[in-house]
Amino acid sequence: MDNIKKISPDMWIPLDKSEKDAEKVSRQSLTFWQDAKRRLKQNKVAMFSLVVVTVIILACVLVPMFYPISYSDQKLDFSNIPSSLDIYEINGNYFYMNGEYKLLDITQDGELLNAHPLKKDDVNNKKYYYDFGGKEVIVDYNPYFEAKKEFMNLEKRAKKDPTIDLAEAQFNLDNADKFNVLVEGTEIFPTDTVKNKTYIWGTDNLGRDLFIRTLHGGRISLIVGFVAAFVNLIIGVLYGGVSGYVGGTLDNLMMRFVDVLNSIPTLLYVILLMVIMEPGLGPIIIALSVTYWLSMARLVRGQVLGLKEQEFILAAQTLGASSKRIMLRHLVPNMMGPIMVSVTMQIPNAIFTEAFLSFVGLGVAAPQASWGSLCNDALQGFMTYPYQLFVPAAAISITILAFNLFSDGLRDALDPKQRK
Repeated sequence: MDNIKKISPDMWIPLDKSEKDAEKVSRQSLTFWQDAKRRLKQNKVAMFSLVVVTVIILACVLVPMFYPISYSDQKLDFSNIPSSLDIYEINGNYFYMNGEYKLLDITQDGELLNAHPLKKDDVNNKKYYYDFGGKEVIVDYNPYFEAKKEFMNLEKRAKKDPTIDLAEAQFNLDNADKFNVLVEGTEIFPTDTVKNKTYIWGTDNLGRDLFIRTLHGGRISLIVGFVAAFVNLIIGVLYGGVSGYVGGTLDNLMMRFVDVLNSIPTLLYVILLMVIMEPGLGPIIIALSVTYWLSMARLVRGQVLGLKEQEFILAAQTLGASSKRIMLRHLVPNMMGPIMVSVTMQIPNAIFTEAFLSFVGLGVAAPQASWGSLCNDALQGFMTYPYQLFVPAAAISITILAFNLFSDGLRDALDPKQRK
């Protein structure tokens, strides 16, 4: 014992702090949802798409509340007016000539005032006469009709004589003046091109504001999309969860019922519902509610079949947790990633389905509008007034693209395999 050297406090040397933390791995602890949020923010495309979706939703909800023109207001004198106007000037007064050769009073900055009264209509010579600012204004729309008549005659001859070339006649027709404006016998031309301040996106064939009708149509389409997503979430999760958790014969019967509903097209549901109900938004919402939860039920069932065999579910069952508690507190939270992605992807699908149904005449009734019905209304005159078709088509395309890009970003953010 005497040979054992005593250990004294002086033999201990405190470790330097830099050496103490040399192998320390410093990283903030993140939950699954915090990490998903972080990775979603890093996806610039997804975040930009989220901003676009938010702007569209806010515009469709808020702007119609304060806009001075209603979606149902119409003024036939201002029908088929584009967003950009070629105006004429006579003695400090301005007018615009619409596609029906009507003279419309307008301010210099592009605000439409009223339709100028017609003085004389010369149908035989295809001329309109107006008294504008004390001067006679003649609108001669004969040149275009002559070019069209020449083309039609040549087209009839070409059916019998294949050697006749219609290219030159078609070129002349495409480049013929729609009308000529003469003031006291002298032809005048537009002095300026201004933006339409009264109807910023133009008007349709009944003189209704295309801007506010597009936003109102967005309301209809977004309501259908979000209602379908909500029903998809509630019914699909509960139905698929019960089917997968209980299993056995009940699971088999429930899935066969899903197969039966899935075999009937959505269009048939809408047609049958419209026989019973009045045409409108109701039949579309009910039809989508009947069919859109089926894919969610299949997804949730597959997730539950895999999760219910995990150890944490066995532990909950051992501790006496009820089936309801296991479903709502353990299974559903662990499936929220795929569920949220599926719900987000169902919204653009429902919007497109509603637009298609409205386009074929199975949507909302006039004077209400949806993006599909606006496209249908513009179809007859899209060669003459292409903006009437472009505006709602662009709204559908941008909204669906933004939702899909955001869904892709959300899927990547919630994928545990990509977690770093």
